[in-house]
Amino acid sequence: MQTQNKLIDDFVKMVNSAAGTLAGVGREAESSLRDKAKDFVGGMDFVSREEFEAVKEMAAAARDDADALKARLDALEAGKSTSKSKASASKTTKKSSDSN
Repeated sequence: MQTQNKLIDDFVKMVNSAAGTLAGVGREAESSLRDKAKDFVGGMDFVSREEFEAVKEMAAAARDDADALKARLDALEAGKSTSKSKASASKTTKKSSDSN
């Protein structure tokens, strides 16, 4: 009695071959799509994470410097306005004493 049919054997071999071929085609398609995506994204001038973080730190440092300079300027302007008010007060006092 024959347990294996030649036709079924050939069919199973063909299906196994087709499955292997389809798996290979799938891997090739995935690799091709990945390469095309890298080319597409690479041509769009995106920055890397490291570059972004470096610029972010530079911006934070510049913001801190600007805040410090603004505080210094405000202090200088406050001192200048105090000097002006003292000078105008002394002029007013001087004029009042001269007119008497």
